[in-house]
Amino acid sequence: MEVFMEAAAYLESQHIPVEAVGEPSPDPLQEDVFPEEDLFSPHQTDSMDLPDTPVLRTPGEMLDRRLMVLRTILDSEKLFLNELETLLMPMKALKATAGTSQPVLSSQQVQIVFYQVPELRDLHRDFYTGMRDRLGHLEPQAHPETDQGPGPGSEQGEAKEQGQSGYQLMVGDLFLKILSQLGVYRGFIDNYESAVEIVRRCTQTDQRFRILAESMMSHNGSDRSKTKYTFEALLYKPLERITKTTLVLHDLLKHTPQQHSDHPVLHEVLRLSRSFLSGVNEGSQCKREVTLSRGMRRQLIRDGFVVEVCEGGRNLRHLFLYTDLLLCTKLKGGAQGKQAQYRFCWYLPLAGLKLHWGPEMERTTDTHHRIHATRVKMYLLRHELRQTMKPVRQKCLAARTIERSRWKKMEQLELMILTHSPLLPLELHSPSGKSHTLVMSSLYELEEWREAIHKLTGDNIEMVPPDLLTLTSSCVKLRMTQQPPLHSILPGEEQSLCGTLSVAVHSACGLQQPASVYVCVEVDGFEFYESQAQTHSSDSSLSPHWDQEFSFQVDGAQNLKVLCVLQPEEGESCEDRVICKTSIQLDPGLLQKRWRRQTLSLGHVEVTMSLKYCPHPLDPPCLVPAQQQSIFCKPIGAVAQQEGVLVPHVVRCCVEEVERRGLEEVGIYRLSAATSDITNLKTAFNTSLREAVTRLRCVDVNAVSGILKLYFRELPEPLIPTELFQSFTKALDIPDLSSRSVTMLSLLQSCPSVNQNTFLFLLHHLKRVSDRQHVNKMPLMNLATVFGPSLLRPPVAILGQCSPTVDISQEVEVQVQVVYFYLQCDNLPEAQTCISHDTETTEEDETTNI
Repeated sequence: MEVFMEAAAYLESQHIPVEAVGEPSPDPLQEDVFPEEDLFSPHQTDSMDLPDTPVLRTPGEMLDRRLMVLRTILDSEKLFLNELETLLMPMKALKATAGTSQPVLSSQQVQIVFYQVPELRDLHRDFYTGMRDRLGHLEPQAHPETDQGPGPGSEQGEAKEQGQSGYQLMVGDLFLKILSQLGVYRGFIDNYESAVEIVRRCTQTDQRFRILAESMMSHNGSDRSKTKYTFEALLYKPLERITKTTLVLHDLLKHTPQQHSDHPVLHEVLRLSRSFLSGVNEGSQCKREVTLSRGMRRQLIRDGFVVEVCEGGRNLRHLFLYTDLLLCTKLKGGAQGKQAQYRFCWYLPLAGLKLHWGPEMERTTDTHHRIHATRVKMYLLRHELRQTMKPVRQKCLAARTIERSRWKKMEQLELMILTHSPLLPLELHSPSGKSHTLVMSSLYELEEWREAIHKLTGDNIEMVPPDLLTLTSSCVKLRMTQQPPLHSILPGEEQSLCGTLSVAVHSACGLQQPASVYVCVEVDGFEFYESQAQTHSSDSSLSPHWDQEFSFQVDGAQNLKVLCVLQPEEGESCEDRVICKTSIQLDPGLLQKRWRRQTLSLGHVEVTMSLKYCPHPLDPPCLVPAQQQSIFCKPIGAVAQQEGVLVPHVVRCCVEEVERRGLEEVGIYRLSAATSDITNLKTAFNTSLREAVTRLRCVDVNAVSGILKLYFRELPEPLIPTELFQSFTKALDIPDLSSRSVTMLSLLQSCPSVNQNTFLFLLHHLKRVSDRQHVNKMPLMNLATVFGPSLLRPPVAILGQCSPTVDISQEVEVQVQVVYFYLQCDNLPEAQTCISHDTETTEEDETTNI
């Protein structure tokens, strides 16, 4: 029996009149679109120790989710009605011109193009009105502004009342009414190819119609923004609606308790909808051959595995980027010997799609410990596999079975890390109001996806929507990425690094205008250890300098990725932006135990860095990652030594942040900030430089200047050694200016290297602050008064020892005058911020360009 006749018989048995409009399809519709097995089952991770995705089990939870699905259907229906209204807008004008001497379309062409569209509009308007009225009674507060406040237990009472109303809410009859007019859809489908042919032909031959067909505007979303459609894209919307209706019916039935009165009705409606859709797919090849706007053809641009964050959970997804849309699917691995399948999750048209690189996410304590525990398991398993990989004449069957089992376990552990370790979010926002969040572990990978999508979103014309089922089923054939990026299944083990890779980022050149930038460095391989690092932000410059060194414990590393990131200026609303990037292969045969300087070409920007590699067996990763040593209240020489620099990072970071946004701040270094901000910054610098740099960008600039003053004030030994205090006192009394200058510079050179360079670095910074004194009201004397007592301190009198007695007021005057003298000097040497990485290079280690 034909599905249309079967549906009509069922509807008549439910006392629902059937309206026959158009000719029903003569083809028998026997095969379901969806197989009986649950295509929405989670990814096969039974053997993995992954957190379970929350499953709605209680009827109350199912009813809550059911209500959410219904509201989503209502929003989608409203958008569909807007699209139908947009499609019908030119119909009246085209009919009017049909009787003129220069018609755009003839009367017959107008009838073919808009055949059954008004009937579809009326049908879905009735459906939308009925659904809206029924859901309107379930709104918890119709007018919250008039609410006088909930009483005790009101939330529980409201939830109970809403649950009872959920059981009483019936929508199955509304869907049955849609099915009662399948003839309308069948008539539209049978006429679709003829309508599209007229639209394409007239678009090519008539400029008036071409202008109309490529610029049809429709309200899209709750913010009443408008989206531009093509005529052909709007004609495809009813065909797309058939697929969407089947998908949402499946979702609605899944969240409807079996004891609900709607359950049997929705079950039958879903069966009939599936069968009808199957017939549409078999009999309507035209929509698979749809040409996109402006003659484009849909093709796959990029695909890969990503992690999606949804409702607090994480799921591994396979993302496909086509010419006009982004398709998200879930790989459903079949049993051994069976072909893999993909099931549809969602899709977003690229027209009007907005991308946002969000702030780095934070892990919960539980997730943090689980990831580290998994890394330890991976390390131990990796060690066992290395033992089995040693040459053996012949392995027995049991040994080969154990080895395969270990590799399988390694893949599962890597999959767990791949799913739960990424922290870099890429947010996708569609003009229709739909949003999805993807998280990635590599900024390089995130930027590649962002670039690929951005190239295709320039033209705000919606492409022809896809046949979702056909497109999803073709993923196996079209995909370019076969498996998730698991290092345990990648070749080239003998060409990878195992040991310590040290990277020193020096400077960059080639920026087109002065900017604050920082460099991100990433290494691949097994994720036993941290594999990413970034420099602090430079001050605004055409040739920024960082001179920061990082050490990575690597196992299986083959590639080094470098990105240069632009940080927006204060007051700009834009986010950080990657301006260039590159990836280089790590060849263990070329890397040496001594520093080798290289210049990497990242497009128009060149980054100078040094590399050295020391191969050695690795220790197992700690369950708790090694904490950064504290830097406050420690001798400045010890801090500089542990950081491998001549000027501590805390000084450089604070100075550069002040110069980035505080040079014109009135009273900079004189005004205080909130104590809580300074305390938080101190904690951050003592625990994580990366977190501290992030905080510096956000806090009040007076907090940045305050933490710098606090660092010098809390040094156990002052920056200018105490034993030089009396010598400075005598030098200030030298009457001859030239002799005084020689003596003062000689005293400065007698300071330890770290102290000397840090003091010089600070002096040059304070001079630049004073250059803006007409704005910030901080001349050199004011700055010397602020910093003098922190940088130079008199010796402490020891009981029983004779020491010159100096009045306290005289001590303060000496402290201020010493700093003021150096601030007035025009011949101060430049400060060296880091230890040179060229001292160990030989003649063979020349600068190379990559």
